[in-house]
Amino acid sequence: MFGEWLAAHGYPEIIRVKKGGKEETLEENCIRMNMLPSVAYGWKSCSLKFKVEPQEKFANNWQPAKQAWAAGEKVIKCIGYDAGEPQRAKFDEDKKYRWRYPLIEWDMGREECIQSIRAAGLPLPGKSACFFCPNSKPQEILALPKELKLRAIAMEENADLTTIRGLGRRWRWADLIRADREQMNLFNAPSDMPCGCYDGE
Repeated sequence: MFGEWLAAHGYPEIIRVKKGGKEETLEENCIRMNMLPSVAYGWKSCSLKFKVEPQEKFANNWQPAKQAWAAGEKVIKCIGYDAGEPQRAKFDEDKKYRWRYPLIEWDMGREECIQSIRAAGLPLPGKSACFFCPNSKPQEILALPKELKLRAIAMEENADLTTIRGLGRRWRWADLIRADREQMNLFNAPSDMPCGCYDGE
């Protein structure tokens, strides 16, 4: 949808790249390897493997980038950190790239970004994370559609785990979701409530 908006306003469309050029997603990779996303184990390689590396591979074979490097120039890499997170803007340049942080340069914080998106007539994007991200908060997990909850639980049950319990590291998403469902079931059958807070009215 955003690619279409860009093209309609004279900008290049978004080019999507995938790990190794394959169609395998992080979810499929976890299922195939009987594991959970690396963040569950305390590592941070998800973004590297499924975002940074595919972009690097694409750029290494992208003719405009190859021509720039051959001429001794650097490719400009824009990162969308907003003005409220300047501590994340750690890099200036390396042998191949010059990093720029336009939103920080323009002093656009989260609220200014929201206003700009709305002014363009575009819907606000959701959280930029996998639905099964181990960094999810309990309320985010419970707010997932049923289908996504089931897919996350299937991943958790498929994983060979020895050092952690599940997607919550020390706890399983399946336990959280089941406990929430059982708690909500109490409200569906008030006469069976075990506490004295229900007076029958």
